[in-house]
Amino acid sequence: MLTPERHRVILQLLKEKNIIKIQEVMELTNSSESTIRRDLSMLEKQKYLKRIHGGAKVLQGKLQEPSMEEKSSKNLQEKRLIAKYAASLVEKGDCIYLDAGSTIFEMIEYLEVKDIVVVTNGLMHFSSLINKGIPVYGIGGFVKPKTNAFVGRGALASLELYRFDKCFMGVNGIHPQFGYTTPDQEEALVKQRAISLTREAFVIADSSKFSEISFAKITDIHEASIITNEIDTGMEKQYLNRTTIKVVTT
Repeated sequence: MLTPERHRVILQLLKEKNIIKIQEVMELTNSSESTIRRDLSMLEKQKYLKRIHGGAKVLQGKLQEPSMEEKSSKNLQEKRLIAKYAASLVEKGDCIYLDAGSTIFEMIEYLEVKDIVVVTNGLMHFSSLINKGIPVYGIGGFVKPKTNAFVGRGALASLELYRFDKCFMGVNGIHPQFGYTTPDQEEALVKQRAISLTREAFVIADSSKFSEISFAKITDIHEASIITNEIDTGMEKQYLNRTTIKVVTT
């Protein structure tokens, strides 16, 4: 089977099933594993799909954005793993910014250093921070119902009052060429400004966010370090010399 024919078969199968396995494509096209892996790599570069362990999946829509409730229930074990490590980076005397993301929310439980100050645009974060006795400042603006995040002109104006030692950010997409992205341009602007006001920026994201591209760009890859639970070796090479990636496994 010629390459264009295999690609048509792969894309049709992906359209029908959303997630496909290398083995089933090999059997369907009567091709070797190395050939199918090359096909998937090529189609990923052309932004037709996203490679995952043992196969491929459909890319999420540029504007697709799950609610806070939906995000909170997905990949929870992985989120808690990387959230615990991220919390360990917070030191006595730090002024930190916590984004409204669901993985960032998981960090709060593991914050053990009390002599810190937190600024956040995450509506859901306040009660947990207060219960732990951590001083917290909220930025103003409009509360976006889907993500419970303060966004808009008021949020951006409030951010100008602060400077941070560390910033912990959630994103919807991580891509070596297109950077960090999120579906909403209002949230992207708040995230971007917070990153620009910090000494160190960390993107906290489970492995599902790699190779995804959402509608609104936050910033370039080199502007933040990445903390994640897993990354394919081949994919990690794409980020070499662009940023630092910490893979947390335990």
